[in-house]
Amino acid sequence: MRHLFLTVVAFASTLLCFSQVKQPAKWSFSAKKINATTYEIHLMASLEGGWHIYSQTTPAGGPVATKLKFTPNPLITVEGVSKEIGKLEKKHEAIFGIDVKQFSNTVDFVQVVKLKGKVKTNITGSIDYMTCNDRECLPPTQQKFSIALQ
Repeated sequence: MRHLFLTVVAFASTLLCFSQVKQPAKWSFSAKKINATTYEIHLMASLEGGWHIYSQTTPAGGPVATKLKFTPNPLITVEGVSKEIGKLEKKHEAIFGIDVKQFSNTVDFVQVVKLKGKVKTNITGSIDYMTCNDRECLPPTQQKFSIALQ
């Protein structure tokens, strides 16, 4: 009986090891105060070696472009478009038949927001993105975030 139990535990452990989801992008979130009511929101992706993430301006018909979504908050105004800070790589992807824009290693998506007065609140939302390496592309993923603005 003991051997049967140990065999089942070992088998289950093996299945768990093989079924772990790949997550080559690690996200960090922060806010940099510019003045009393203006902040820069930083959504930074750090990628494992060999993996890349796509620019917000990657054309349709290929991999999923990164998309930032901010949850409406009556205390916050999102100003302009998000900037991408990182080494932008442009290359032709034969598998998709288009030129893609991607980042390897790290990319910082920066969005300026303004508070409607001197208040404390959170900015929340999500990032839809796709990661690929030279052998595979993972399904599009959504990463949620919440950043305190004080």
